Amino acid sequence: MEYDTITLVIEDGLAVLTLNRPEKMNALNTRMRAEMADAVGRAGQEARVVVMTGAGKAFCSGQDLGDRVNADNIDLERTLRDEYEPLLRAIVDCPVPVISAVNGPAAGAGANIALAADVVIAAQSAYFLQAFSRIGLIPDAGGSYILPRAMGLPKAIGAAMFAEKITAEQADAWGMIWEAVPDAGFEEHWRARARHLANGPTLSYREIKALMRASLANSFEEQIALEARTQGALGRSHDYSEGVRSFLEKRKPTFEGR
Repeated sequence: MEYDTITLVIEDGLAVLTLNRPEKMNALNTRMRAEMADAVGRAGQEARVVVMTGAGKAFCSGQDLGDRVNADNIDLERTLRDEYEPLLRAIVDCPVPVISAVNGPAAGAGANIALAADVVIAAQSAYFLQAFSRIGLIPDAGGSYILPRAMGLPKAIGAAMFAEKITAEQADAWGMIWEAVPDAGFEEHWRARARHLANGPTLSYREIKALMRASLANSFEEQIALEARTQGALGRSHDYSEGVRSFLEKRKPTFEGR
């Protein structure tokens, strides 16, 4: 697929997916959702870490309402099921770590797509906004699932009802995201974080993603059983052997993802 609304650069194990409609604050339309899903799937096979970020001043302002206004017979259920769900699944199921580098405002579906990533790093000037109730809707694009787990039920309900901006520093303090960092040097910071993961044990990272997400639905007994099975499999991997050898030999490990 040739991309019109995003760019994808894969180099040295790092894939950078940039939402590229800066004149629209990177608002999501049908084309962008399809391109993002395709790019995340491709990057998950060709890279060791994926970063999503935005061109210009915004990360993503959410659904392009102009795109909906100009279409006939809008079916929001179909849009979510056929266009947003494949994108969210691509992010969640990606076999390598996915980082959201939130460089500016992330609103509506844009906020929830950012929060679907494994690690969210935000510039201090960025903010998150659940704008749905302003137009008579509920949080979608996975928001009703992600928000209570990311920020707790009371904060999630308040964020959805009041539709107020949540600053990057608030999101950091509430545990919504991994970290908020100064605007100066923001790109250098997230690139350093991404390189760290790209050089790490991607097999371990894949299982961390799966294990942590499974814990949200599992009982304690189910989770510790899954934990034991997963650790047993990792204990037979090359990366575990390499990790132990490098520790004993006091050298930097070389992980191969197997």
